[in-house]
Amino acid sequence: MAKTLYVTSTQNFSGKSAFCIGLLRHFQAQGLKIGYMKPFSATARVVDGYLVDEDTIFLRNTFGIQDPLNMMSPVIFSSQLLQDALKQRENPQPAVLKTFETLCTSKDVMVVEGGANLREGWIFNLSPCQVAPLFDSRVLIVTPFDSELQCVDDLITARVRFGDRLLGAVINRVPRHQLSWVNELVRPFFEAEGLPVLAVLPKEKTLLSISVRDLVNGLAGEVLCARDRQEELVENLLVGAMSVDNALKYFRRKPNKAIITGGDRPDIQLAALETSTKCIILTGNIRPNPLILGKAEDAGVPIILTQHDTMTAVEIIEGFFGKTRFHQTQKIQRFEALMQEHMDFERLNRLMQ
Repeated sequence: MAKTLYVTSTQNFSGKSAFCIGLLRHFQAQGLKIGYMKPFSATARVVDGYLVDEDTIFLRNTFGIQDPLNMMSPVIFSSQLLQDALKQRENPQPAVLKTFETLCTSKDVMVVEGGANLREGWIFNLSPCQVAPLFDSRVLIVTPFDSELQCVDDLITARVRFGDRLLGAVINRVPRHQLSWVNELVRPFFEAEGLPVLAVLPKEKTLLSISVRDLVNGLAGEVLCARDRQEELVENLLVGAMSVDNALKYFRRKPNKAIITGGDRPDIQLAALETSTKCIILTGNIRPNPLILGKAEDAGVPIILTQHDTMTAVEIIEGFFGKTRFHQTQKIQRFEALMQEHMDFERLNRLMQ
């Protein structure tokens, strides 16, 4: 039977999926036969008429896992599924357990990705606190450092919920000025309580960035040029609504940025193209001058046309930062490097014995 790690988190967008990728990479490098399962998915999209979990597709392709997709992610949320659960028509646990046992037969280690928080999936009997004992799995908890109090309270809550099943914790996205506080106070506290803190990972802007493609999709935008540059990562968002002289000074302050401006501001658009700009977003559905399009194409800077006004576009984009899927090569490579630097893999291996 494969050794199993159930990886879950205390809140949404904690870095849990990225952590699963790092673990699988580590085990694969050890020459182990790896497997992955996400028993319950609350976020999915329709592909060829079927609901699929994007994280599962991505990990399956990344690691060349041959298991069927519907086994790797057997229960996917839908309105019909919720209605059936509320009418108590079926308990999916027995079928999910049987699928898990089948996946384990040819593996040395299984990484099971749990809910985005400790509540997710409870109505289906597939919450983290229900699945971990169902699979008899040891648990790794990932918590993001949003505040001092929440970080500590979340880890205490996880300890109470999982008890001795909780193998260790990872504290993610710690601002660099708080690293000493976490390492000198928080980490020793939980170690003394019997909860190993296996990694304290610093916050990095690259990992919170969003791709140009994410912006296009979120804004329901049209890409007018440089369509092959949509995987570029955007770290900053600036609004161009000033004179061109002020715009140049303003734009030079921030690298790797998206600039939002009106389609009727060719002066701002040209200024944007003179600085480190990943894309230009034109609001109000006003198309730019063909000259601008030509310069942007030559510079490899996508121009995105959206019907939204500037304020609405800004609100939509600000909601994306730190809340998009971890499927970009640059992000994955950087996160894996952070894990290699800060994760105590030797201790993890000992704890799994």
